Amino acid sequence: MSALIQLVAQLPATLPAAVLVVQHLAPNSTGELLVERLAAHTTLHCQLAVDQMPLQAGHLYLAPPDRHLLTREDRLLVTKGPHENNYRPAADTLFRSAAVAFDSHVIGVVLTGLLYDGTAGLDFVKRCGGTAVVQDPTEAEFASMPESALRHVAVDYVVPLSQMGALLRELVGAGTATAHQRLHVPHDLQIEAAIAERVMGATEQVNEIGHQVPLTCPGCGGNLWEVNEGNVLRFRCHTGHAYTAEALLESSQHEMEETLWVALRMMEERKNLLTTMASHNGYWSTRQQERIKEIKQHINRLREFLLSSNANADQR
Repeated sequence: MSALIQLVAQLPATLPAAVLVVQHLAPNSTGELLVERLAAHTTLHCQLAVDQMPLQAGHLYLAPPDRHLLTREDRLLVTKGPHENNYRPAADTLFRSAAVAFDSHVIGVVLTGLLYDGTAGLDFVKRCGGTAVVQDPTEAEFASMPESALRHVAVDYVVPLSQMGALLRELVGAGTATAHQRLHVPHDLQIEAAIAERVMGATEQVNEIGHQVPLTCPGCGGNLWEVNEGNVLRFRCHTGHAYTAEALLESSQHEMEETLWVALRMMEERKNLLTTMASHNGYWSTRQQERIKEIKQHINRLREFLLSSNANADQR
């Protein structure tokens, strides 16, 4: 929020453009308090986005918690569609929708943040003729989102927050000085935007934009398609979940660790059962002691693997 506040403080109420904001929020949070905080630092008219609300210049619209923010023509769409990159709202979803609706008149901005949301979205913006702006990662509180964008997208401007407001005012002014000539919007992005608007897609639509791969969607367990177009390696399922390769790798790592912790619990329970059986005298006691020794070895190896995996993740 601090980076966002610093940016919007530089934008005047006379800005000849609408400002749409995605902030990663907890699903049970309230956006109204954040709107009030933003409004206290800018002369832009700040409000929580509402479905079918008209887009107006000089207004800032914040995506509600647990809802995607989209655009269609001159209106906002607020939906509870599938997560993208494990986020809802997602910057990728907003960028794609705006790029399809307004092509070259879109400026996509990625600020400080964790993981990879916004990277594919900036690629969408660029493919539709728009402009990509990224906060200088050397000054970002969390550099991973800006760094991911810079690795994968031909970003137009990399600037510190203190200079970003002036840059946006200049870019918006240049855009309003020229006539808006409708550019060609790639067909695959039109399909993906339509899937997001309708909340659920269809296998036929996804087949048009990608090819099926032997991977499973972490969100719903369905099949995944590798998207054919664009400069960012991406995957999506026919229900609407979408992932960059990095986000999919992160999800698979999390699922694998959860499965291994379950396996560890089951081994511990088996060891406890064997210990109880071994407490009885006779032939079974010797047999169970041997099996207990063997399963303890498996438990120790699995525990070491899980702890080392967590330590490596913390270092990343």
